[in-house]
Amino acid sequence: MLEFIALSPRFEFFAILFVFAGLLLSRQTGLRFIRQVERALGKIGRRRVSSMAVLTTLAFALSMALSLAGRLPAPVVHDEFSYLLSADTFAHGRLTNPTHVMWMHFESFHIIQQPSYASKYPPIQGLILALGQAIAHPIVGVWISTALASAAVYWMLLVWTPAWLAFLGGLITVLHPALLLIWGQVYWGGQIAVVGGALVFGALRRILRNPRSRDGIIMGIGLALLASRRPYEGLVAVLPSAILLSYCMFSRKRSPLKISFLRVVVPILLIVLPMVLWTGYYNSCVTGSAVQFPYAVYESMYGLARFFIWQNPNPLPSYRHSVMRDFYQGELALYLSQTSFAGLLADFRHKLRTLWLFYDGMRSFRFSLVIPLIALPWIVCNYWTRFAITTLALFVGGLLVLTWGGAHFAPPITGIVIVLSLQSARSLRLWRWRKVQLGRFLLGSVIFVIVLSFSAYFAAAFVDKLNDRDPSWHFERVRINKELNRKGRHLIIVRYGPNHDPYQEWVYNGADIDNSNVVWAREMDPAENQKLVEYFKDRKIWLLNVGNDEWPPKLLPYSATLN
Repeated sequence: MLEFIALSPRFEFFAILFVFAGLLLSRQTGLRFIRQVERALGKIGRRRVSSMAVLTTLAFALSMALSLAGRLPAPVVHDEFSYLLSADTFAHGRLTNPTHVMWMHFESFHIIQQPSYASKYPPIQGLILALGQAIAHPIVGVWISTALASAAVYWMLLVWTPAWLAFLGGLITVLHPALLLIWGQVYWGGQIAVVGGALVFGALRRILRNPRSRDGIIMGIGLALLASRRPYEGLVAVLPSAILLSYCMFSRKRSPLKISFLRVVVPILLIVLPMVLWTGYYNSCVTGSAVQFPYAVYESMYGLARFFIWQNPNPLPSYRHSVMRDFYQGELALYLSQTSFAGLLADFRHKLRTLWLFYDGMRSFRFSLVIPLIALPWIVCNYWTRFAITTLALFVGGLLVLTWGGAHFAPPITGIVIVLSLQSARSLRLWRWRKVQLGRFLLGSVIFVIVLSFSAYFAAAFVDKLNDRDPSWHFERVRINKELNRKGRHLIIVRYGPNHDPYQEWVYNGADIDNSNVVWAREMDPAENQKLVEYFKDRKIWLLNVGNDEWPPKLLPYSATLN
């Protein structure tokens, strides 16, 4: 029943109609109840510090509760393992790791082995996970970033909407399944980019209203976070803001920014320039060059398809492992499918649908978040609404020219999406018909169903986690790691069978391979395998067969498999 309530758009639609009809039939009582709720929201909204504390604590607590129900979230996507390597590296007090002697056995997705052993991604996500690891576990960093994202969106909304509506928007942000149940439970979440975008858009309105150094610093922090987390998407998201700020600053019209250059640009540069220098230093440590990013090194070594749809594919690398060749040839096939006009249109539809499904709450908030948008045509006359729509349109256009689609590209624009929904709801609230406050009743119905839908969705997810016994490959990998960790030092040589799915990658290691109790390695030819065995001769050596239609995969003594 909970799953039906949480996931059925039909239930949500009829629930909104039912509540709306009930409010109309009991008009005076319904209106009195709505006014009480609005007064309560207004009272809470006026206490901004308390409101932010409530939202931040709620986001942290809900994310933590879901993670602790049943098994802790385990990495499953290639990117998550890469970010966890970055976190483990920072937790060991270094920026990168030396290349291992047996590095060819440890090659894996989104990780460079030369000139050093590190994640290909920018370091900011690894740093927040490292903070969590230092406290207890990397998942704590996910909870912290989820809470920070909710707080940042609320801070942004305070200058875009009235205080009571900002608190409501912050509450919707906290309860939205995209932030809490997706990003809040995985290690590659988009919360840091949500924070960066919200800080930029919130600081922009404050700077244009009353330029202060504090807001320039905050905008600089937002830009630094975006550049460190999602550089391209962050650039596209803030480009309209940069244009608007430059226009106001250098326009011939009288502008307070003309006399406040030191209060705006200098504080931004005081944050951004050190970030640029630190990035160069990080690059030099990892790749040996301040201007060569680990991402570029990795793609030059392994990638086939390019980042943008108009770029030519890379030459075919000399892969040492067939599973990596199969994976990147699959990516190349996706890239080549977009070379035809029909394929490009199909891919555009897929990308737009992915973004739509993600932001409307994975079907759980579909009508609740979409209904207020019917009032959007009535607010386009507002300058800031047009700015938000332009920013969103440019951002979506920027995503369409990427080779790959996915909701993980969208975090920088989260605050703008929520602003458009809230401003539409604000306009909808004023709709009347023959003195009947239809908009107020409809908005009240939507808010009630959002809370009901989320409660059911969260309860269903919580129960599912408690009862989850699914022997998925990533949980099996965690089980093997835990079991062997208690029994000394081990080397697991992974052999992939003909039916192996390249998206299910078992070979990942921590930052300090030689001092890890359990080391995962790829099987190669007999001569290379013998070198590996000799290097780790002080360990118990196992062979794991994966992809042979046998579940769970058998872990056998390696010596027995040689007979």
